[in-house]
Amino acid sequence: MTKKIGVVIVAAGSGSRFGDPIPKQYHMLGGKSILAHCIDCFVRHTTPEFIQVVYNPDHQQWFDRAIENANGRDQLPQPVKGGITRQQSVLNGLRALEPHAPDIVLIHDAARPGISDDVIERVITALQSHAGAIPTLPVADTIKQTTDTGVIARTIPRESLHRAQTPQGFDFKTILDAHQKFEGLEFTDDAALFEALGLDAICVEGTTNNDKITHQDDFGRALSWAESEKKDMSRMPLEEYRAGTGFDVHRFAPGDHCILCGVKVPHSARLDGHSDADVGLHTLTDAILGAIGAGDIGQHFPPSDMQWKGAASDIFLKHAADLVRKRGGRIVNVDVTLICERPKIGPHTPTMREKVAEILDIEVDRVNVKATTTERLGFTGREEGIAAQAAVSVALPTS
Repeated sequence: MTKKIGVVIVAAGSGSRFGDPIPKQYHMLGGKSILAHCIDCFVRHTTPEFIQVVYNPDHQQWFDRAIENANGRDQLPQPVKGGITRQQSVLNGLRALEPHAPDIVLIHDAARPGISDDVIERVITALQSHAGAIPTLPVADTIKQTTDTGVIARTIPRESLHRAQTPQGFDFKTILDAHQKFEGLEFTDDAALFEALGLDAICVEGTTNNDKITHQDDFGRALSWAESEKKDMSRMPLEEYRAGTGFDVHRFAPGDHCILCGVKVPHSARLDGHSDADVGLHTLTDAILGAIGAGDIGQHFPPSDMQWKGAASDIFLKHAADLVRKRGGRIVNVDVTLICERPKIGPHTPTMREKVAEILDIEVDRVNVKATTTERLGFTGREEGIAAQAAVSVALPTS
């Protein structure tokens, strides 16, 4: 199952070394603010609701202008106040994310607008087998250690030296516990807290575009990157949104429960069908297949094929979701309506939403399940069966 990804973007600094009254994270770079560049990249890897910016409230006007054209800005949570130190700012951001219970978290400095998708993917992939991962670059120059008077004391072998970048990724609970344990102390970066706990963080390949903007001289380099990025983005495929609908009906048969949206619901009858007759998942499967122009459930899982007799319907729904992913798309949201007099659906909808989200591997707030009756009219009103309808939204890359 895909891990839920949280992001903390640290943007609370004043940027005093940059030499401008406006902090560097709010400067424009290729038509967007430095902060917006960071937000845009992370939006492609998680939902905006899980991207927590940490800032200085005294910069509110600059912040508001900086995110005006950031992707997903309307879904971003309110920024949280930073601390006196970067470490305190990160801790404030982690605590703000805690109610969302992310599995992993990526911590990024807003002064690194050149962060790229491939670096983020390398960090996320490394976190499948490690509790911590950071992007780094090898040190190219010869490193000299000197005395207080500037005399060379020794030459340090550079083969094992790396320059650390961000985003630094960690198991969320582990890094939160580490920051709380060392609250009030100051470390140079988040991986240093792992070192202090005796934990391992692995290095993955970074990029020179991701170097931090510290001084005015760095801005020229970033401008060159932004212009080339703009050209690359103009050649990138855009997303288009597709809608799909589904409808299904199953009659009642003797039994003591129904399977609805993957949940066992006690009832005086069961639903009759070739598989487990989960009318909710069947109509949702049809809706997803419809959104991508892939026919219907019967074409993919013919009722004449005995291998599907009594099968759990989550197999069908997972198949539809996999087809979306194979086309480079994503499921934006799903909405299922169950139509019946009985059983009562309302008490079970929270569990149903969680089950559907688990099957589709999406966030539960992208899933809605509700119920209605036909006011005792028709076959559902006579309690002869259950009907269901579904609507979905799918985002696919344009060709």
